[in-house]
Amino acid sequence: MRWDFLLSKIYSCTLNGLDGNITDVEVDISNGLPSFIIVGLPDLSVKESKERIRSAIKNSGFEFPMKRITVNLAPANTKKEGTHFDLAIALGILKAHGQIDNGRLDDIGFVGELSLNGKINRIDGALPLVLALRNNGVKKVVLPESNKKEAGMVRDVNIYPFNNLKDVIEYLQADKEISHYIMESELEHESQIFYKEDFGNVFGQEFTKRALQIAAAGGHNVLMIGPPGSGKTMLARSFPSILPSMTYEECLEVTKIYSVAGELTDKVSLINRRPFRAPHHTISSTALVGGGTRPKPGEVSLAHDGVLFLDEVLEFKKSALEMLRQPIEDEIVTISRVRATITYPSNFILIASMNPCPCGYYGDSTHECTCTSSQIKKYLSKISGPLLDRIDMHVEVFPIKYEELTSNKKAKGSDEIRKEVQKSRTIQLERYSNESILNNAQLNTSLIKKHCKLGKAEKELMKDAFDKLKLSARAYNRIIKLSRTIADLDGSEEISASHIAEAIQYRNLDKKFWSV
Repeated sequence: MRWDFLLSKIYSCTLNGLDGNITDVEVDISNGLPSFIIVGLPDLSVKESKERIRSAIKNSGFEFPMKRITVNLAPANTKKEGTHFDLAIALGILKAHGQIDNGRLDDIGFVGELSLNGKINRIDGALPLVLALRNNGVKKVVLPESNKKEAGMVRDVNIYPFNNLKDVIEYLQADKEISHYIMESELEHESQIFYKEDFGNVFGQEFTKRALQIAAAGGHNVLMIGPPGSGKTMLARSFPSILPSMTYEECLEVTKIYSVAGELTDKVSLINRRPFRAPHHTISSTALVGGGTRPKPGEVSLAHDGVLFLDEVLEFKKSALEMLRQPIEDEIVTISRVRATITYPSNFILIASMNPCPCGYYGDSTHECTCTSSQIKKYLSKISGPLLDRIDMHVEVFPIKYEELTSNKKAKGSDEIRKEVQKSRTIQLERYSNESILNNAQLNTSLIKKHCKLGKAEKELMKDAFDKLKLSARAYNRIIKLSRTIADLDGSEEISASHIAEAIQYRNLDKKFWSV
């Protein structure tokens, strides 16, 4: 028996979290009753592409073959999700039917969603898709025009952005090569980034600003405790302005996360400043750490290499707060589903704020607290000891005095503080160049012994603090790491007693607030 069939293969890609694997879009057209079948574990969004592709081909001026069409997305043992296979499937059908006859398809990857009129729509996850194609040896990628900026961050891949299917086919049929897209580096303009909030505009609060400078220098987590109106929120929102500028690698990784999460737009197509995420206290656990039917990054991953700010942290659900323990400790979030396990990065600085009691004025010298001891205990019990132990610094924020508010004395601005922070970070990068960590907050027990050696006087001071404050082993290590950061800010290789004494100030509120 003689069989009439035509076969084509087009390169595309599938995502698993932030990682991708190349997908071969194989199209077979044979005689028989007209049908259009997609196999290879496609999800509903891929199955629905059949009608989009049929209309897009017809409305672009080409013939949709009235034969038996079988599309295989290989390898067939991994689930395929998303609408970005549309373009590759459409081109595979046209090539198999003989309407495209050009070897140029053999070394190009295609990603893009088709509308009914043939327009190529923006897709989520373009950057990690391009990176995955590059890692599999595909150095040319055709994608939607509106995804060109984020994809252009990949320096060793030629990007060809198009608006519609017809233009793509004309490019493939042409004999001459067209120029690929070259992005003007927006990372070079990092120094020109304007921050609305600046430490120079914060009156008083020198103790808290010093604590936040230490946190920025070493990557430490901070809990600010103080009455309403003391400036906790303004201080937290000013915090990103003193963080070091992002490197190219950090921009690439953060933009990948935002791309997969669908957070990028035509106006914001790459992330070149450190993220600052401030979710509302009604947020669900899934939205905070990530998940869903198609697992997406949560707030802890969207804050990667930046700041996660929890304003009035005790108003958050206790179950949601407890889920922060693993991301803070491991700097990753692992989401397990039936068909896959996905890991997202979550290396962020946690800035949390809270009132010391339900009325907000416990311990305040200017207002009388109206709460009972039992009410305060119940209120403070919403944050657990294990979570508190994972927060390096506990800082009491006092109300601003009238003299500070009306003073003409100029406060140290964010630019000046950022330079000091950057100097400290540079010292840490050099010290840990062979340790696979970047800052003091990431030190583990063995590295603390190696890089945070104490003298006799320093050991005695730590012993007194350990006994009097009833510190846990984790809290002890946090103080040592804080001391290391304070020494780095002073440009000192040795940790002195004064550095330890200052670090202890940021861990001594447990007795005041949690022993009511």
